[in-house]
Amino acid sequence: MNLLEVKSLSKTYGSGNTAVHALKNVSFAVPKGEFVAIVGESGSGKSTLLNMIGALDTPTEGKVYIDGKDILSMDDNAMTVFRRRNIGFIFQAFNLMPELTVEQNIIFPVLLDYQKPDKAYLDELLSVLNLKERRNHLPSQLSGGQQQRVAIGRALFTRPSLILADEPTGNLDSQNTNEVIALLKETSKKYEQTIVMITHSRSIAQTADRILQVSDGMLTDFGRQ
Repeated sequence: MNLLEVKSLSKTYGSGNTAVHALKNVSFAVPKGEFVAIVGESGSGKSTLLNMIGALDTPTEGKVYIDGKDILSMDDNAMTVFRRRNIGFIFQAFNLMPELTVEQNIIFPVLLDYQKPDKAYLDELLSVLNLKERRNHLPSQLSGGQQQRVAIGRALFTRPSLILADEPTGNLDSQNTNEVIALLKETSKKYEQTIVMITHSRSIAQTADRILQVSDGMLTDFGRQ
């Protein structure tokens, strides 16, 4: 079963002679549990594509279905709730709350949804992420790799069906990069989550189950590894 379906997605900025076609009729599907890497040069359209999938931007044309739901047809309130409960975001810049501890940062999305955090699941995640001894530390007391693991934990804690990762290792050294990618693969299998990751690195992309390339707004599927 496909968890994600992107159908004839196009995005144009501006009009006439100054129009920029960031995406051109992009279509693909991702089965549940697959780890997909999207590669492309800067300005190729890959970040625009990820933003469309996460409903952070709207396309000029096309549809995005997550778990069979047409997410772009939702109103703002429904979209906000759906995104919070079904999509986990991991960004290059970590985007942690500096005044909150590791534990508080991870459970924050659940608190936003007025839900009670699952303490057993939190303990499990902290163990998987190797953060148990750091649970009461602030982000400023952590290394870059540890901060990114907190961001991964935050993305996982709502048990989303889809994880969107935008250059998640862009600010990390090679050792932490390898650890974070290995962790994403491990959690994808362990929690049966679908991951779509943007990266400019071919070597990182090779670790994914499947590689897509965006070039000049058009998509090429290189197939499964």
